[in-house]
Amino acid sequence: MKGTQDMRVLIVSDTHGDEYALRHAIAYQPQAKLVIHLGDGAREVLDLTDEYPDRRLLPIAGNCDYGYSAVLPDSGIETVAGYRIFFTHGHRYGVKMGLYKVCCAAREKDCQILLFGHTHMPLTEYEDGLYIMNPGSLAGHRPTYGILDITQAGIVTNIMELGL
Repeated sequence: MKGTQDMRVLIVSDTHGDEYALRHAIAYQPQAKLVIHLGDGAREVLDLTDEYPDRRLLPIAGNCDYGYSAVLPDSGIETVAGYRIFFTHGHRYGVKMGLYKVCCAAREKDCQILLFGHTHMPLTEYEDGLYIMNPGSLAGHRPTYGILDITQAGIVTNIMELGL
């Protein structure tokens, strides 16, 4: 129990131009005041930022965000309810070949939560004090996103199907 306030974070990745799916994910999670987009969808996140003044949208650049890597970082660290979150698209850490490098990066930055995308494969794990989540992809025939709940009881990660 680090923070004193419960917090829900919406985690999305790999929208690949599907602004409709992104809008629906945000609408389905009204309690999530922080939305972290893990890349390959910078255009749609930046286009929607002004439409959601009650939400904080935090985008990073992915490998398909051509032209946005000059504007957006490819990773970030955010402290939420006392927990440090390392988030990245994952391509620079070779996540399609394994999670060792990206997990080491999160631990080196003293983070308790790791969020990444790029593989389009949803994943939630807990490994030696590190919560790991890949929300999958909001693009495609089975779109998924992630929910990160930080409560007094601890951290809960869930993968949700968008169900359009």
